[in-house]
Amino acid sequence: MVLPPTNYRYHLLVKWAVFFFAFLMISPAKAQQLDDSWETLRSRAYPQWFKDAKLGIFIHWGVYSVPSYGGPESYAEWYLRGLQAGAQNRIDFMKNYYGENFTYEDFAPLWKAELFDANEWAQIFENAGAKYIILVSKHHDGFCLWPSEHQPGWNSVDVGPRRDIVGELEQATRARDIRFGLYYSLAEWNHPLHRWYTDPHDSIHDYIHQYMIPQFKDLIGTYKPDLLFTDGEWFNSAEDWNARQLISWYYNLVGPDAIVNDRWGHGSNIGYITPEYSSGGINTDRPWAEVRGLGRSFGLNRNEKLDAYMTPRKLIHLFARTVSYGGGLTINVGPGADGKIPLLQQERIEALGSWIKTNEEAIYASTQWERAGEYKQVTLQRTDSVIDFNWVRNSPGYPIVEDHFNAEWNGFIMADHTEEYVFSARVDDGMRLFIDGELVLDMWEQNGEGTDSEAMREENETSGNGKILLQKGRKYLIRIEYQENLQNAAIQLFWESPSGEKEIVPMENLFTSAASDAENGLNAIYTSQRQHVAYTRNHGNLYAISFEWPEEQMLLPIPRPDANTRITLLGREGELPWKYQNGNLIIDTSAVKYGEMPGHDAWTFKIENYE
Repeated sequence: MVLPPTNYRYHLLVKWAVFFFAFLMISPAKAQQLDDSWETLRSRAYPQWFKDAKLGIFIHWGVYSVPSYGGPESYAEWYLRGLQAGAQNRIDFMKNYYGENFTYEDFAPLWKAELFDANEWAQIFENAGAKYIILVSKHHDGFCLWPSEHQPGWNSVDVGPRRDIVGELEQATRARDIRFGLYYSLAEWNHPLHRWYTDPHDSIHDYIHQYMIPQFKDLIGTYKPDLLFTDGEWFNSAEDWNARQLISWYYNLVGPDAIVNDRWGHGSNIGYITPEYSSGGINTDRPWAEVRGLGRSFGLNRNEKLDAYMTPRKLIHLFARTVSYGGGLTINVGPGADGKIPLLQQERIEALGSWIKTNEEAIYASTQWERAGEYKQVTLQRTDSVIDFNWVRNSPGYPIVEDHFNAEWNGFIMADHTEEYVFSARVDDGMRLFIDGELVLDMWEQNGEGTDSEAMREENETSGNGKILLQKGRKYLIRIEYQENLQNAAIQLFWESPSGEKEIVPMENLFTSAASDAENGLNAIYTSQRQHVAYTRNHGNLYAISFEWPEEQMLLPIPRPDANTRITLLGREGELPWKYQNGNLIIDTSAVKYGEMPGHDAWTFKIENYE
């Protein structure tokens, strides 16, 4: 038998070795390809990087950043929808300052982005302690921040900045320790194949198959984001949106680090959970992140007031609260049309970053303890002139929290005529009206779960009415009870009679007491539970983040630590004395001098090897 030359045998062996190695490398990837069944997709593990990240930055920037305008409590990025829905303030603003024949499309050439620097943004986000970003690649107005061939003339390369915003920011963030994510609106308000909110919801299928799916795959296939945040899904089912197929395709494209959010249409029940403008505490076994702006809008709204913006202290407390519940925070910035992130927004998120830097071992990669924290009941008492409130996503006032609060108004009501009055109310979430102890109006059992979109906020508000005979000039005891569950909060109390049209019950007919010189209005008391300590655990340690500085001692009602447990204050050298008494861990803080306090907003006590 004649053997092949030695060098031939060598090259043959090398060739087979390379082939075998390539087979080993390729085969597992093929074996991990996911099918598009809900069972498979829902059973896929969520990536650890997201669970560990805790903080992300949302970025709403687009054509709507030119007007940067809306009502003080409205979403500025919904400017186009406001025009379509006849929002007079937005219509007048555009006519008065841009011209009678100006259209929303005419804003695009004015969006110059002349000061946009992706590297500067990435540095700001890194300073904030963010571990991921989510850039709005396309909002509901359909304008694309990348050169989408499916939207010629309506993207940031063809008009306006004439730059690939998505591409530039992707490179800048991935050069740092920041994951890159994209927001993509499934629906559009003004697309010729389907005008969302205008056309029937069941007429969307041509839009989805001829336009949305090809555009989606172009965007995601080009930039391969680690995180995908879809939105605008709520009028249609997950099957309508082809959600199973798109999620499976995305997972297989990007791999195990890919993660999607939970907005894929009715019946999807998948993705990390994204409560919006909530109080930042939910109980779930799925990853989640609170989503909100620093103010009341995502896109920059120049009509917002200063008190609408979260202070650094409130932002830090909200963030610590979300982490204590096992979630995180996606805080939004809304750059101006020139591409600069407003200095106030920079200051807020970098203040958060400074706090995180001191306390990061209690934050990144931490997990939820057996309970999120310690709470106490807080109250707010005042006189309210009338019952006419639309708090939207706000608290009625400090120290009341935004969600799960109650209110009660007491005083007297006096009618102008002797006749039957019809009382009615508009409420989100529930209310009861008592006059002279009689239940006149019962709207207590309401759903009131709140909604995420500006145009849908009123859908959960409910109305009712009740009748009672009142005598002119007599003061009747009145009590109004109110409950707020999640997100939007509002209550209005009306009356009408044969002699008077329907109106908010006037201040002149309400009194704080039966005395002749009683103040007009009603006595109000608001109550809620407020978290003042947030717990996290990490590295076998328990961390107690206090939102109030304990002047002499920190008292924690937790099980007894081991006798040799060390307790320290993050950001300060040295141990703190402690004792255990009557079921409470008592940490002595009396020796901590003012100059030793690490910050002024929240303080983290580390209880070592507690787990």
